[in-house]
Order: sequence, then structure tokens, then C-alpha cells
Amino acid sequence: MSTSHKNKTFATFLALILGALGAHRFYLRGSVDKIGLLHLASLPVAGLVYGLAPQADWFFKVLPLVLSGIVGFIEALVIGLSSDEKFDAAFNAGSGRQSNSSWVLAVLLVCTMLVAATMGIATLARLFDLLYTGGSYG
Repeated sequence: MSTSHKNKTFATFLALILGALGAHRFYLRGSVDKIGLLHLASLPVAGLVYGLAPQADWFFKVLPLVLSGIVGFIEALVIGLSSDEKFDAAFNAGSGRQSNSSWVLAVLLVCTMLVAATMGIATLARLFDLLYTGGSYG
């Protein structure tokens, strides 16, 4: 019996673009993936923060989504940097096909590093600004 073939480049792309919502986890592991559901739960948690603390700084309202996004970027790097053989063993064991990554994956990994580093540094800078100066720098 043959199962569908999962594309490593597409999984990396999903983790880069929609990693905060766990789209890559649902693509690779199905709709009942617990970590994917945890990613998806960051959206209502952000809504809860917004509803329970409307006076809070906007940063704290989006922090659950930001943290989920950073984890999604890390997962994009893990997926993209795994060897084709290891990826196929984990996700394509019954597909009968082999993955063959191309230059597109390398471009996605570079973009992931750029976005993840920028987002991580900005998150830390804003967090320390709010915690130590009360947000006096913005």
C-alpha cells in the first residue's frame, strides 16, 4: 500500500510562512498532531491576553504568536537541514519515492535564518525594553 509523498521543500516553506499556526506539523503528521495543536492554540491564547488585559502593551498581546513563530522557524531549519534519506525515513517510508532537494530549499533556509534572527533579536530587545525600562524606548 502506497502513502502520499511528503515534500521536504514544501514542509520547510509551510514552517517558514505558517509555522506559528503549525501548518507544517499538520502537513507532515496529520490533523491530530499534539505539537501542531499547541502551535494553533497560540492564536486563542493571544486573543485571551487581548481580552483579559486590554490595557497591556501590544507586544504582550502578540507574544504567544511570536513565540510560536520562532519555534516554527526552528522547526523549518530542522526540517530543511535534515538529509533527504532521514526525512524520507521519517515521513515517506511507504510512498515508494525518494526526496530530491534542490536549490529552492537552500533559498528557503537562508530566508528562514534572516527572518528568524531578525524576529528573535527584535523580540528580545522589545522584551528587555518593556521589563527594564517600562517601555520608555517605544
